[in-house]
Amino acid sequence: MHTPHIAVLGGGITGVTTAYALSRRGFAVTLFERHRYAAMETSFANGGQLSASNAEVWNLPATVLKGLKWMLRADAPLLVSPRPSWHKLSWFAEFLAAIPKYERNTVETARLAIAARQHLFGWADAEGIDFDLKRQGILHIYRDKAGFEHAARVSSLLAQGGLERRAVTPEEMRSIEPTLAGSYYGGFYTPSDSTGDIHRFTHGLAQAVQRRGVECLYEQRVERARKDAQGGVTVWSTGPEQLTQQRRFDAVVVCAGVASRRLAAQLGDRVNIYPVKGYSITVHLDSETSRQAAPNVSLLDDETKLVTSRLGADRFRVAGTAEFAGENRNIRADRIQPLVQWVRECFPGVDTRRVVPWAGLRPMMPNMMPRVGRGRAPGVFYNTGHGHLGWTLSAVTADMVACEVEQALRHAVQVPAGSPLAQQPQGS
Repeated sequence: MHTPHIAVLGGGITGVTTAYALSRRGFAVTLFERHRYAAMETSFANGGQLSASNAEVWNLPATVLKGLKWMLRADAPLLVSPRPSWHKLSWFAEFLAAIPKYERNTVETARLAIAARQHLFGWADAEGIDFDLKRQGILHIYRDKAGFEHAARVSSLLAQGGLERRAVTPEEMRSIEPTLAGSYYGGFYTPSDSTGDIHRFTHGLAQAVQRRGVECLYEQRVERARKDAQGGVTVWSTGPEQLTQQRRFDAVVVCAGVASRRLAAQLGDRVNIYPVKGYSITVHLDSETSRQAAPNVSLLDDETKLVTSRLGADRFRVAGTAEFAGENRNIRADRIQPLVQWVRECFPGVDTRRVVPWAGLRPMMPNMMPRVGRGRAPGVFYNTGHGHLGWTLSAVTADMVACEVEQALRHAVQVPAGSPLAQQPQGS
């Protein structure tokens, strides 16, 4: 018997959490990442929310109508490029087909998000990771009755998933976050939600997996992955010198974000991920006036589809929007400007002279549910397609897929006698 060797493809939040969960179960793990460091793409500067309260999936007729209405508006919260492609058309067809599962998928996403908390916080504590965690809840804000009433219906679904959030009046909103300017119909507050810096967390966990013996191959772009005749998986990757290396593994877990679709096709699976671009700005709070004027409680503005996080004392993150324009990573000024303007309107005392823009591609499945579990071929697994909730769901889906790998390869696992791995479950 030998210790199975698992390849994890992708060094973002899902790849690093997966490598960590596998290493806790005693597997030999090799992590492939095409950048020089972990978490340099979609896991670099997202909205920062660990938000079970944002578990509502987007599969509603109203979402489609808004997309059509906003198609020619450059600053629209949801922007769909009119340029057709088979990938985009097939994705939207499956998106429409998933509308009848809207309620079920929203409830399930809330359940997963709540379960993810114990894993993520436990791992951070165990490894001593400081990631600007702020456990002050998330406040959803609404400017009109229609938005507030829809949120009330969503709250009933979230409650089925185990999440408690409460309606708050405009006066209560001001007491929760005194710095928020503007006129509002009402809001919903989820005290159990939190925020943090996804890049700092992922980087810290990447250092932890290396301490645990995971082989991290940075600056290695995975070109191909193939099942071989002997029942293993062969991975070809190219490094900075353009030299291609070939490695064989007992199993592979695909956690490659928007590249997962290409790799899945090579492994005999269809994983219909579409790259949905999101934008963020990081406002540097260089003066005491700005630090006092910026919010401490995280916000979600459903009308503009923007979220906020206070990252430490001197950074304020605003993120959101959704752009369907293929695998395009360009940062567009006309998509960044509405985020800056939103800060000026909602937090007029915050100085926006030093703002860092960013864009990332969310790997989104048509039904808004992550693809977690086995592929068609033995030894092939997936933990990908988390869309806008990768940060929120990553720890629990990593534990789920590691459990599936363990079940599939249990007969080959060799754990030293007396090891903690042999004495307790590794999902905690």
